[in-house]
Amino acid sequence: MSKRVLLCDDEIAILRAAEFKLKKAGYQVHIAPDGQAGWELMERMGVDMVITDCQMPRMNGLQLVERIRSEPRWQQLPIVMLTAKGFELRPEELKQRWNVLAVLPKPFSPRELLQLVNRILGDEVAPGLCSEPTAASGSNSAQLSLLPDLSSFSPMESA
Repeated sequence: MSKRVLLCDDEIAILRAAEFKLKKAGYQVHIAPDGQAGWELMERMGVDMVITDCQMPRMNGLQLVERIRSEPRWQQLPIVMLTAKGFELRPEELKQRWNVLAVLPKPFSPRELLQLVNRILGDEVAPGLCSEPTAASGSNSAQLSLLPDLSSFSPMESA
């Protein structure tokens, strides 16, 4: 059975591009336009991973993460945060407080997201998955996550 990924974002173009790339790779993808709809999908069908935008109507991404982590069954559910406010969110704080595995700043390429999902859910999961963030070098890619070897990603690669 393929892994189930929940994508929550209020930008339909981002949802559709990410959904297409992940489905093509064999993932079951469920999409939601906000955190509340995402929560309702999770309650109905369960998921193996959540990818959520930070700023959304009804329930934002941080509220969704807080709600997910309040449920014992989802304490270890992999979560990735998407944000256009990448430099305002502190990845280390999100990791410590909510166990968010990565913060991916917008814009990003769907290929970049797929590589991240594969690394987290696929056979490529390494023991150092949740290590300290890479050093900032002034580019978005250096800020994209807590995963040590993702600094080679270049935002806006063609999908």
